[in-house]
Amino acid sequence: MTALKRAILVVLDGVGAGANPDAHAYGDDGASSLEHCAQAIGGLALPHLGSIGLGNITPIEGTPPTDQASGVYGRMIEAAAGKDSISGHWEMTGVVLQKPLPTYPHGFPADLVQAFERAIGRKVIGNKVASGTEIIKELGEEHMRTGYPILYTSADSVFQVAAHQEVIPLEELYHICETARGMLTGDHAVGRVIARPFIGTPGNFKRTEHRATSRFHRWEQPCSIYSRITAKMSSASARLKTFLQDAG
Repeated sequence: MTALKRAILVVLDGVGAGANPDAHAYGDDGASSLEHCAQAIGGLALPHLGSIGLGNITPIEGTPPTDQASGVYGRMIEAAAGKDSISGHWEMTGVVLQKPLPTYPHGFPADLVQAFERAIGRKVIGNKVASGTEIIKELGEEHMRTGYPILYTSADSVFQVAAHQEVIPLEELYHICETARGMLTGDHAVGRVIARPFIGTPGNFKRTEHRATSRFHRWEQPCSIYSRITAKMSSASARLKTFLQDAG
């Protein structure tokens, strides 16, 4: 048997194919994004993925199951505790969390927020679970008036800071998030710290492409798992680059 020398892992974040057995613990009974999205739009035709076997995994209106799938297909159950999507990404690369990443359905604790404010020299507004687009609609004008960054989270283990680029320049926003990453350790070691810059005027705010995803390797040092993930991703990126170069 020839050993597999290269592999490409593609993650479609949020494209679920059914609920885990413990979905009830998170209020997610009956979750199945592919199935429900297909139902909502009257059918979803995915011929190439369907030929590999996607329709055999979960019911997808418009992408029926096939007896002649050209690929190997299956549905996995996450072994790690917790709900955060990034822990599932890590698990696919062989890193399984033994403890759930912390989430904050009622916002971050007051003492943590106060310490963060002292560290960055600014008050914050928000501090609640929210959609990124909705919270800048709600608090963007106040942020521009006061200069206070917008702090929010989601169902995932994230600490997100939004700021208008003309109020808080990108480099300062990145520094604010780097400061947060250094503070979020121990019981508050969240999975991700995300900078969410935006531009525009009240009623017409728009998030920009400068989300600080590429800077995670600088921020995610407090937990040893981050260095392991970074090493795996760096190695995979290098192999992918070599593959593309070889392919011309």
